Amino acid sequence: MKRTYKVLKTDMELFGAALVQAHVYVVSVDEELRVTFEDYGGVIEEVKPESVKIAGKIFMRDQLEFRIDLVSGEDPE
Repeated sequence: MKRTYKVLKTDMELFGAALVQAHVYVVSVDEELRVTFEDYGGVIEEVKPESVKIAGKIFMRDQLEFRIDLVSGEDPE
């Protein structure tokens, strides 16, 4: 099974993930496009312009990526 994901960038994408209680995980990507797993994450509890609260922790939106896994064969849009 191929593992695919979607990066949640917009307010609408983050609110949508919160609404359906999707599991969101948090990664950082450096200038050389190396991905570092930051947190296993969980369900989004709060979305603010500068941050996202997941499982009681606050993550800064401008420093991290928020991802959800997609089922193989599912159209991301």
